Amino acid sequence: MNTTKFTVSAIALIAVSATAAAARDQIRIVGSSTVFPYTQAVAEEFANQTGAPAPIVESTGTGGGMQIFCEGIGEDTADLTGASRAMKKSEYDLCVSNGVTDISEALIGYDGLSLAVSRENETDWNLTLAQVFMALAAEVPQDGKMVANPYTKWSEIDSSLPDTDIVVLGPPPTSGTRDAFVELAMHAGCESIEEIEAIAEASGNDDWVKENCSRMRTDGPFIEAGENDNLIVQRLNSDPNALGIFGYSFLFENRDTLKDVKLNGVESTMETIASGDYPLSRPLFFYVKNAHRGVIPNLQEFVEEYMSENALAPGGYLEERGLVALDDAERAALQEAVTTGSVKLEVTE
Repeated sequence: MNTTKFTVSAIALIAVSATAAAARDQIRIVGSSTVFPYTQAVAEEFANQTGAPAPIVESTGTGGGMQIFCEGIGEDTADLTGASRAMKKSEYDLCVSNGVTDISEALIGYDGLSLAVSRENETDWNLTLAQVFMALAAEVPQDGKMVANPYTKWSEIDSSLPDTDIVVLGPPPTSGTRDAFVELAMHAGCESIEEIEAIAEASGNDDWVKENCSRMRTDGPFIEAGENDNLIVQRLNSDPNALGIFGYSFLFENRDTLKDVKLNGVESTMETIASGDYPLSRPLFFYVKNAHRGVIPNLQEFVEEYMSENALAPGGYLEERGLVALDDAERAALQEAVTTGSVKLEVTE
């Protein structure tokens, strides 16, 4: 009886929302600042090819985009969201609680998290993940215990590094880029330090690294620069000693003024990201509400353009903007599942 009532309520909600949604003639997209340039490129291509109104694409950050996307179904809610990490269980539960129960997930390709600096900076930067951790962590090891990070210059961490102030601009906690950076750089850097390994082992806590190595320092050297990665690019161009953290596509598009900071001796390039040799490689996603297909004008056609070979294949216009393409088999499976909406997303953990 309860199941039947829920099903009828869900159908009623979709029907009412669908009627309202028909009044809107532009697709609405939110989400990750890293995925934004790819989605914007598809929106422009779609509008040029079809003559339909260009979708509205907002850079809200991954976490912010999920909150907006999961508000419900209908004209006043977003149709798609971009993400620089997979949807979390808590976000999926929010979607379900608001009636967003039929979602397609698209892993569109891969990106690297790049560290970059102005070309006016004369240093040939090459940092280990341990050095990155020691520069940016809220607490670092000293004499067998974790203490507030005392380092203000790179040379204090390692005498081979520049004798300049640590100034690193990066994403806020709501950003998927921040989540990925913490996991791929901070945790990995933390685990590579022998003194920390000993402290963690002595604690007997299997989650010690996650609980103690995730916090970025808040005393000045690390600067939260908001969700707009273009602002980080502008700051790097005005401050030659500052480093920035953002998706590889932003470095790719600004190589005339910025240069790569190698990590563990590896540059971020399409080849090293695709091979996994670059330590900060990550997948990129978008999510679409299947209840809005066939209701919001042109949404299905837009999804088909996003899934097209013209966009996603090697040599496609998204690779030209820095996206690392999936292999042929992965891409074909993705295109079939997302274009038809045949695979319903479930997040269990």
